[in-house]
Amino acid sequence: MPEKKKSKTSKRTVIEPNSGDTRYARRNRQAEFKKQVSVGRSLAADRKRKAKTSVPKGQGDRGDVPR
Repeated sequence: MPEKKKSKTSKRTVIEPNSGDTRYARRNRQAEFKKQVSVGRSLAADRKRKAKTSVPKGQGDRGDVPR
């Protein structure tokens, strides 16, 4: 029986390093930050274009989340 493959990266989590500075952060297996994106810029980019790929909840930077 084949083993399940684990996701290479985790879901995005919301962090607030400073007051008023909200970011989406993605961590690697060693729990180090791999990628950080400002929430405002991410949401603005989502409004500008429609993604062709449909992805699960928490992976919104990789395509559209079905609603």
